[in-house]
Amino acid sequence: MDDAWTLVYDGLDLSREGLREALCTLGNGRFATRGATPEDNGSRTPGTYAAGIYNRLDSVVAGRTVTNEDMVNLPDWLPLTFATPGSEWFRPERVALLAYRHELDLRHGVLVREVRWCDGHGRTTRVRQRRLVSMADPYLAALETTFTAENWSGPMRVRATLDGRVSNRGVARYRGLRGDHLTGHATGAEDGLAWLTARTRCSRVTVALAARIDAGIPGSRPSPAADQVSSEHVLHLACGEPVTIAKIVALTTSRDPTGHDPGSSAVGRVRRAPSFEDLLAGHAAAWERLWRRARLDVDGTRLSRAVHVHVFHLLQTLSPHTAELDVGVPARGLHGEAYRGHVFWDEMFVQPWLSLRFPETSLGLLRYRWRRLPQARAAAREAGYEGAMFPWQSGSEGGEETPTVHLNPASGRWLPDHSRLQRHVGLAIAYNVWQYYLATGSMPPWCAELFLDIARFFASLATLHGDRYEIRGVMGPDEYQAAYPGAATPGLANNAYTNIMTVWLLMHAREIAALAPELVPTAAERARWDDISRRMRVDFHDGVISQFTGYADLLELDWARYRGVRRLDRALEADGDDVNRYKASKQADTLMLCYLLTADELTGILERLGYPVQPGLIPRTVSYYLDRTSHGSTLSAVVHAWVLARSNRAQSWRFFIEALNGDIEDVQGGTTAEGIHLGAMGGTLDLLQRCYLGLELRPDGRLRLDPLLPGRFGVLSMPILHHGRQIFIDADHDDVRVNGVARRTYTPEEAITAGDGDLGRRITRCRERLGLTRELVAERADMSSGYVTYLEEENPGTVDAGALHRLSDALQTTVDELLGGGAGRPAPPGHGCYAMRTAPWRW
Repeated sequence: MDDAWTLVYDGLDLSREGLREALCTLGNGRFATRGATPEDNGSRTPGTYAAGIYNRLDSVVAGRTVTNEDMVNLPDWLPLTFATPGSEWFRPERVALLAYRHELDLRHGVLVREVRWCDGHGRTTRVRQRRLVSMADPYLAALETTFTAENWSGPMRVRATLDGRVSNRGVARYRGLRGDHLTGHATGAEDGLAWLTARTRCSRVTVALAARIDAGIPGSRPSPAADQVSSEHVLHLACGEPVTIAKIVALTTSRDPTGHDPGSSAVGRVRRAPSFEDLLAGHAAAWERLWRRARLDVDGTRLSRAVHVHVFHLLQTLSPHTAELDVGVPARGLHGEAYRGHVFWDEMFVQPWLSLRFPETSLGLLRYRWRRLPQARAAAREAGYEGAMFPWQSGSEGGEETPTVHLNPASGRWLPDHSRLQRHVGLAIAYNVWQYYLATGSMPPWCAELFLDIARFFASLATLHGDRYEIRGVMGPDEYQAAYPGAATPGLANNAYTNIMTVWLLMHAREIAALAPELVPTAAERARWDDISRRMRVDFHDGVISQFTGYADLLELDWARYRGVRRLDRALEADGDDVNRYKASKQADTLMLCYLLTADELTGILERLGYPVQPGLIPRTVSYYLDRTSHGSTLSAVVHAWVLARSNRAQSWRFFIEALNGDIEDVQGGTTAEGIHLGAMGGTLDLLQRCYLGLELRPDGRLRLDPLLPGRFGVLSMPILHHGRQIFIDADHDDVRVNGVARRTYTPEEAITAGDGDLGRRITRCRERLGLTRELVAERADMSSGYVTYLEEENPGTVDAGALHRLSDALQTTVDELLGGGAGRPAPPGHGCYAMRTAPWRW
């Protein structure tokens, strides 16, 4: 396998099994299953999570009842174990392992496990397992197991189970809280198929699993118990001859469009499901289609692998299947139970990348917010504001799901949680509406409604004090600073990020209103918004933008004492101190302005507000806060890599590599086992396209490129979907090209030619007929070899007309010949990429 497309784990390391399980999660945007082993291993943390399936439970904490809504760990479909004659059921930590290896095939979404072991009687057996969660049919999953007896012959017992005895136990600090979300279990068998149903206690969602065992020989009738159902099979192994058994599973819920009876639906789906090989072929083809749109090429095997890991896990959580669901962006993916599966502001780091590749998915995520607009309006009214106030943590219904207390594992104490004051989550939603518009040129009226109601909320949040508008009682993105030292109530005044992005919001609200005339705010509203956008308060100290009013009065932290400590809030509280006393940040706060806004936009807003912008203000501000940040969040490295990209390329690269490896190497020290950090993964991909590539989308439909690649980069290339047209961009240290043509701007109106889906094979045939490499063709056609590769492998629907003419000259043919000579002409014979794709996939 290609190392750039394979994540490998050699050996059994139970101390890092949780990390491997999270990174080997397989999903399809509707549901995902962690990479737990099918059998128990003493450290197994199984997890299957369906997008949008939550449940609420009460727990007693520190003498009071608290209510939490969690993404529910659903019944476990994986269990399958086996035993040689006279031996116990296989457990890898209890046998003599001769080989043990997991390989995650990122290109095709398949987890492969190779096990070779010797039992207590000297029998050596090889086991190979392949697992998938179907991207072609989002209701199906499958596990194939192949046994090969190396020095013996005889019976191999196999037991397959659907297990409802699961709970939410995946996060150690939550284990003092209830996790028994499932009840009302029922099991049964029908025509050799096993099924299991259960119901969430409060939300009353019914979940069903059904399984079919394909072994070529009859097994025992499934044996139902109260909360699990198993079947046993005996495979007769002959020395050296492989024998295979496959477990095909369907997962349905009462939230499905045809989910009136999830049990019968699951049984019907698994009965109709194809064989494992056919499932695999359809699944691999679906992944190929995704990669065609999500392609992102960089130099180097390790760098490419990390990029592929990020794209892979993002698409497993948010695929085209997600567009049809009522779900948001879970901060930890569908990979674990940290943050309870809640939706925060991570969509701001994810959706700009999605909007340029999978706009239908991005639009579906915006629709999740719009559907909860009534709840956000009610929350604003209840708090005394206008418009829509979205919660910091959202779940199923759109209410505020932020816990009132949280556990500090460093001290063992439960502490008040004030993070619901992070009102800036609404700014993230509005930012994504704008980015979707820039990427697609489309502004559905309901998106405009969403944007304008958020603008109303932030306008009402701003109150006039003297000659300046102020926003008080909020928290910024930092998350450490929740209150002034010694204050009786939480909240800060004039957080620079919140105030300046509110000005950005109100300025863009005018443009949004022009796109939706039926939603135009009143003249009085427009006048007040304009006034706020000219008189909002921003504080400064020591020649930098102040994070909030009074920040300059805080103490400097003894950073040497806490060197290497990422969660300063926990460490200081455990020492009897309070992080609110210090100039210390968990992650970028003020510097988020430099992440979302260009330097010209930021200085333009400050000048609009009447604040003189002194030379060097932005670099000084970046340097000041960088020295006072502990990077206690994976998002911190993403933002700092971005803001340093043009002032300190070496440091930007270091932060980029940290962000890229954040989950792969578990930089935060144990957190990845609880779920990947989806915002950081999406943020690194967006960093490549909008920061290093300098991709700027403009309201007039133009696309501008101003690349500044890190020194370690050779070339960066990717296709994007801009205003409905797929274009290919590649850049190196010398130039940037769009559809093979050197240029720095592009408009959707530029001349293009429609392909017929077979262009790539014709290019390959002509090139091979002349004995040319892709590099030679690219040189003759004055385009990059990456673009030639893209044309041959991806068969894009549209091609730049000028590039096509140069390509036909380089290949000594005509444009008409490359385009097939007319719609009625049959495709030429050949063995190009198009033909290769029709062959079944093998591993």
